[in-house]
Amino acid sequence: MNRLTIVMYHYVRDLRHARYPNIKGLQTELFHQQIAYIAKHYNPISADDLIEAILNDEQLPPKAILLTFDDAYIEHFNVVFPVLDQARISGCFFPPAKCVLERHVLDVNKIHFILACVANKHELVESINQSVDLHRADYQLQSIDAYWDRAAIANRHDPAEVVFVKRMLQRDLPEALRENLTDALFKKHVADDERAFAQELYMSVEQIACLQRNGMYVGSHGFNHYWLNSLPEAEQRQEIDSAKIFLRTIGSNTNRWIMCYPYGAYNETTLNILRESNCVAGLTTRVAIANIGADDPLTLPRLDTNDLPKDAGAAPNEWTRQA
Repeated sequence: MNRLTIVMYHYVRDLRHARYPNIKGLQTELFHQQIAYIAKHYNPISADDLIEAILNDEQLPPKAILLTFDDAYIEHFNVVFPVLDQARISGCFFPPAKCVLERHVLDVNKIHFILACVANKHELVESINQSVDLHRADYQLQSIDAYWDRAAIANRHDPAEVVFVKRMLQRDLPEALRENLTDALFKKHVADDERAFAQELYMSVEQIACLQRNGMYVGSHGFNHYWLNSLPEAEQRQEIDSAKIFLRTIGSNTNRWIMCYPYGAYNETTLNILRESNCVAGLTTRVAIANIGADDPLTLPRLDTNDLPKDAGAAPNEWTRQA
């Protein structure tokens, strides 16, 4: 068995001293602790190791692990990169191109910060419901109860109200309406200068290229960070092709490359496009340890950072024992 633990990270920051302490992320010192735990119990591999294992049946080391960092946050350069470099670990970074190139705050990040700034989540639910009532005729919207039944499903990270806010503003409302509503809530509760906010939130093109030059891997996370499975084929192709153009500008190899699906979302159309585009591996949000050679390489599962201990001296947990 060629087993591989792939771990997913997003925000890694000094939350206690941050301007937005309620953002859901990994505290910096806990990241240091987790890297020490990983160095003790796993054998970190690189993206190239994964690609060789898929294409040429290369055997991975026992307890192989691959670390992945989504969304191009500035702390991936300022905090994560120095830690990985010192530990001689090659991490994989997946920037959505638009936020880097255009200094546009992704809707997913606007929603994160809205949720972090509004303690009473019912207030956000009511804002969404009022917008649905106001624009029902304009967009032929469903009833509030129908949206609630479909979207308000608690998961292992969030209660039903939070999932409802995320799904409605990320996916279920028509694009124009959800963008307008998200922008209004962001300006009301978070910041009114989006470009300045993006400048502080994301890495620059030069920083991402620096990661690439210094032994880190940079792969695709789409251009606009869309739910790919919600797009028709032509728009999916445009998303993937535009993201590959960005990868080439920062020095990534687009002849054999890795896709990290925004929101973990894809469909058979996505997979067909990727197969035609020299994509070697696709990373999902399905929670499991990957089995290279048995799993479809375009639908590899990942663990979340919260699935592994954040204490260098912790005993191996269930996921580590499975590895």
